[in-house]
Amino acid sequence: MERESMEYDVVIVGAGPAGLSTACKLKQLNEEITVCVVEKGSEVGAHILSGAVIEPRAMNELFPNWKELGAPLNVPVKEDEVYFLTSDTKAQKVPHFGIPKPMHNDGNYIVSLGNVCRWLGEQAEGLGVEIYPGFAAAEILFNEDGSVKGVATGDMGVSHSGEQKASYTQGIELHAKYTIFSEGCRGHLGKELIKKFNLDAGKDPQHYGIGIKELWDIDPSKHKEGLVVHGAGWPLAENGATGGFFLYHTENNQAVVGLITDLNYDNPYLSPFDEFQRMKHHPLFAETLSGGKRISYGARAVVKGGLHSLPKLTFPGGLLIGCDAGTLNFSKIKGTHTAMKSGMLAAEAIVEGLAQETAPTELTAYTTKFENSWVFDELFRSRNFGAAMHKFGTFIGAAFNFIDQNIFNGKLPVNLHDTTPDYACIKPAANFSPISYPKPDGKLSFDKLGSVFLSNTNHEEDQPCHLKLTDANIPINVNLEKWAEPAQRYCPAGVYEVMDNEDGSKRFQINAQNCVHCKTCDIKDPSQNITWVVPEGTGGPNYPNM
Repeated sequence: MERESMEYDVVIVGAGPAGLSTACKLKQLNEEITVCVVEKGSEVGAHILSGAVIEPRAMNELFPNWKELGAPLNVPVKEDEVYFLTSDTKAQKVPHFGIPKPMHNDGNYIVSLGNVCRWLGEQAEGLGVEIYPGFAAAEILFNEDGSVKGVATGDMGVSHSGEQKASYTQGIELHAKYTIFSEGCRGHLGKELIKKFNLDAGKDPQHYGIGIKELWDIDPSKHKEGLVVHGAGWPLAENGATGGFFLYHTENNQAVVGLITDLNYDNPYLSPFDEFQRMKHHPLFAETLSGGKRISYGARAVVKGGLHSLPKLTFPGGLLIGCDAGTLNFSKIKGTHTAMKSGMLAAEAIVEGLAQETAPTELTAYTTKFENSWVFDELFRSRNFGAAMHKFGTFIGAAFNFIDQNIFNGKLPVNLHDTTPDYACIKPAANFSPISYPKPDGKLSFDKLGSVFLSNTNHEEDQPCHLKLTDANIPINVNLEKWAEPAQRYCPAGVYEVMDNEDGSKRFQINAQNCVHCKTCDIKDPSQNITWVVPEGTGGPNYPNM
């Protein structure tokens, strides 16, 4: 059957900070431009997960009167603390003068990024943008000349075996003069575009971390609204991994706690989820969380490669923006402002392109705008941050970054490159012993399935599996034998299991219903055998206040 189609000037894939900022800016610049945003989550903000501390620089530019408009930036940062955890009981506080300048949070706000996106969505709709939550962009459409024509949303009501159910609804085609991809970290359509147009030619491979976060109601006597705590060290350093933690005291006697584990770790027995759970037993966290109640859980990959991993941002018919383009400025442990600004710059380039008598097929003006912006300047100054941590480890890497940021202001005449993809860093299981993680106590630490329950994750059960194996034999015949099948441990949602058959053989089981859309499997699988594609629209987590 021929699919129905709709025509727009601009189609935006993903209602995150970058996509919504693009939509708002487009309408501010020219209200006649027709703009459509498609979002795979059940509502705007349902799939948004971040720390989050936000620098209001881009918000000030997009909506100078954001306070009067009721933007949910309610908790200004009042106090910054940074710690190195040297053991499971000890912590060394870093003096304020020893903290790299980009990590200072004066003038920033602790937010729920999901709620910020919900607010941005309201502003966009008020400006005339059409937003369609629950519709997953599943396919890129191309013109005869090879340029991007738009996207098609996925069919709904298809059974696991591929048959049309009574509820079957065919996807629709969304055609546009320009299609903007802002899917967030490791977007599956962005991944296709990078490969098709060779956008990463001459670039370092992108690097990632897996961020795991919990929202807690805590004892009011322990609450310090506006306190921001960051740090590194134990427990990851104990197993040779790098990453960092955060603890933010937000409003309403709530706190958010999380751990980001760099996905370049080499030990196949390491479990980022279990590292996070045991981390909370450290006195630094336990003193705050004890007596409280965990009310939400989530996980999401984050980009960490920086400027050296930044792909080409333009291609015929469209743009990559936001985290899809790798704009996260990780030396600041925040990147919402850079993602938003990348979208605003995209809008400017689009409006200029549409105003020309013969609209350019490729918006190369976007690259010029991007490279002349403060986003590029921030990325340049932090270009060595991630590579230093990967190459030198937590402590020496931190020392390097202090010198680079505080003494040379990000302009140390050195360019560090990290050319090994994260998945290729994992070493054979024979080189390691299994890690014995403590059982969760149900007070500070918890199991995976109970955690996934708190993420409100749901998928229509009888639908095609959205976790595709290139070769179904590899998990058991290759990954299990060589790496003890690390998917069992790197997945923070219990999606992957190795099960025993009655005859004593093993089988690889995929519990796609549990998937929180973090994309870690697509990134870390050592055989690069797993491809994450979108499930039916509305599937996945439904994060409140995350």
